[in-house]
Amino acid sequence: MSTDNMPHVPKEKFNFVQLDTSIHDVKFETKPIGYFKDAWLRFRKNKGAVVAACIIVILMIFAVVVPLVSNYDMNYRDSYYVYTKPKSELFSFLGWNGTSKVTVNQQDYDYYMGMTVVNDKGETVHEAVVDLYKSYVVEDAGRVNNYYDVKIDTYNTIGYVYKYVTPEEYARIRAYEEETGNQVIYPMIDTSEIKKPSASEDANLWFEHDTKGRAKYDENGNFVNIYLTDENGDYVYYKSKMNGNQYQIRVCYYDYYVYYYGFEPCFVFGADGFGQDILVRLANGARLSFLLAFSVAAINFIIGTFYGAIEGYYGGWVDIIMERISDILSGVPFIVTATLFQMHLANRVGVVGSLIFAFILTGWLSTSYRVRTQFYRFKGQEYVLAARTLGAKDARIIFHHILPNSLGTIVTSCILMIPSVIFTESSLAYLNIVDLQTTNFTSVGTLLSNGQSSLSTYPHCIFWPALFISLLMISFNMFGNGLRDALNPSLRGADD
Repeated sequence: MSTDNMPHVPKEKFNFVQLDTSIHDVKFETKPIGYFKDAWLRFRKNKGAVVAACIIVILMIFAVVVPLVSNYDMNYRDSYYVYTKPKSELFSFLGWNGTSKVTVNQQDYDYYMGMTVVNDKGETVHEAVVDLYKSYVVEDAGRVNNYYDVKIDTYNTIGYVYKYVTPEEYARIRAYEEETGNQVIYPMIDTSEIKKPSASEDANLWFEHDTKGRAKYDENGNFVNIYLTDENGDYVYYKSKMNGNQYQIRVCYYDYYVYYYGFEPCFVFGADGFGQDILVRLANGARLSFLLAFSVAAINFIIGTFYGAIEGYYGGWVDIIMERISDILSGVPFIVTATLFQMHLANRVGVVGSLIFAFILTGWLSTSYRVRTQFYRFKGQEYVLAARTLGAKDARIIFHHILPNSLGTIVTSCILMIPSVIFTESSLAYLNIVDLQTTNFTSVGTLLSNGQSSLSTYPHCIFWPALFISLLMISFNMFGNGLRDALNPSLRGADD
């Protein structure tokens, strides 16, 4: 080859790269990253999955902590504070203050105004009507009716009630009034002056009124009381009953509640139709739903993984026989199974136990199907053939080589099974197939079922359980997808 046309480079410009130097491998400066650490690094890059995981953790903390710090428990019931609106001092500026806007006629307006509690010192203690928006007149068939748009405090619309106490209890209440300065007992009503039919025992009709309950006012526009007085003209504060063994007293229920329980009534999520605190019941229901869902998901994960791994790894006649068993079980309707278990098994193992059996009978089929599919996908790969050639046993190949590559899809199905179990339990509770409503525990599905009847009138009874289960479903879905991508070894290094 001719070199005449090639450029001439002086040899002085050439330098030895390595001269009399031993060549060896360079030590890695970074630490090796294991499988789970790599999965964590990739998972935290998925912001949606991280937020979903935080929401799930918050919901779990809510289920654990709230019953421990709340003033109420599962046994609490109050027949007066029924369907009370949510109230929170922290969010009162957002209207979360236990009030409700209603339109009332004249007699109802007077009745609410009569619930205004004024103590013996003339001080206004509680008001049922918080605000008056407008008043207007409506003529109907020649009759004039007054209507009012008002905001009422649902904690003060109980007003006054009658209570029966012993003389000793009466003395304790009086001592409490002297110690705290909070008046609890108010003058008795002269029931002979009550004109409204069927209201002779209504402790809130303490003012002069007509047969419809509309108040009569004095020249100053104030109510005229019909309190019971003695021969000296002094107000009577109790009536002796049962030969003096009991006293009938008329109390402001709000202050009597504070005296009896030691704290003011405040239901952060409101109260249900039984006067129970929705916050505590939702937390306990979430705890039961979480335990039920996690138990079912864990058991179905174990059964489905082993069953599907055997099917997919061995194949052949083993796969055919096991698949036919799965086909038979998949044809069993879940609702029928759950109903039969509730009818015949609940008496022996309890409602929750029979429900778990119903979920496990066929719940593992979807997991086994996914595991089987993944094993058929990976068992012919080169690394599996290499492991088999090197003498690895079947158990090692299944659990150390194939299963880790299938873990992402399997874990996702297991994660999504948790909200699915809660939703299914909700459906069964709505259909009255299972009844988890007791004095000691409940479930989110039961709360949803109980709130259906009051959806249009008291939506807060169903709003909070619905919000909880919605957040749970969305969060588990996003968390499961993020976990699937993080645990998939084939995606390792894809983001780099």
